[in-house]
Amino acid sequence: QDMNVIDRYEDMKRKVVLRRDAFLRFTEFLEKETAWLTSPASTRYHMNVEGGLLAHSVGVAENALRLKGLLAPDISDESVVIVGLFHDTGKVGLPGKPCYLPNDNTWEVEKRDIRYRVNPEIVKMNLAVRSLYLVCRFIPLSEEEAQAIVAHDGIYPVRGGVNNLDYHHNECRLLMILQFADKWAAAVQEEIKG
Repeated sequence: QDMNVIDRYEDMKRKVVLRRDAFLRFTEFLEKETAWLTSPASTRYHMNVEGGLLAHSVGVAENALRLKGLLAPDISDESVVIVGLFHDTGKVGLPGKPCYLPNDNTWEVEKRDIRYRVNPEIVKMNLAVRSLYLVCRFIPLSEEEAQAIVAHDGIYPVRGGVNNLDYHHNECRLLMILQFADKWAAAVQEEIKG
């Protein structure tokens, strides 16, 4: 694991004060019982490497703090760090059941850069919903924080419908900050291929 990412992660952890005990219980759970420190951020696109999820999450939290400072300084750093770090925790899966497994199809790896596959043993669930499920087991969230985590992917077509359409024009400020911070990290800083 890149020490720079670990140092930046530890810096983010120090910003959580009011819910520190719950936050530290959650990070301990993630670090010791799940694939949090080793999971990729995706199977094929941004940060599809070991440790990619943590690097992505730290980058999103950093971007979100910068945006908050410019656009909504009244939102707490703690709130921004929690949603920024944990918006994609659903990608860790559950203890003993990682969400992503190394892809054993060498053709897909070599020709299509699909380095990971979804674990067939894990119960199917929207990743943002799984993220909210995991976080809420440990950390009490505000309504805005819950909305930010569950709808952070924004609005886009999916399987003949539209994802997160319920939130269109009803996004809280924290959600808008998280959406842009996430998109900027994945599409610009991490340079999506293809």
